[in-house]
Amino acid sequence: MDKQQDSYMTEETLIEVVENQIADSEPKKVKETLMRLVMTGTPREDAIQLMACALAIEVFDVMKNGASFNERRYGQHLDALPNIDWMED
Repeated sequence: MDKQQDSYMTEETLIEVVENQIADSEPKKVKETLMRLVMTGTPREDAIQLMACALAIEVFDVMKNGASFNERRYGQHLDALPNIDWMED
């Protein structure tokens, strides 16, 4: 990835996208995940950061491989939170 592409993957940008997804309820799974994480004791800020990690995987795949955004896989990663063992793969 070059520097220009890397600049699109900042933590702040990913968090902003997650916050926008929550506000828009699109995809629906994002708002559901936030509610689930907060209800089970994860502070909201931590939950958003975890969700941004799940989003980063999809953004990276799109940028690196020219793939389409995989909403199904994104949803699977959201479902796995707060466990992030899948990030080690």
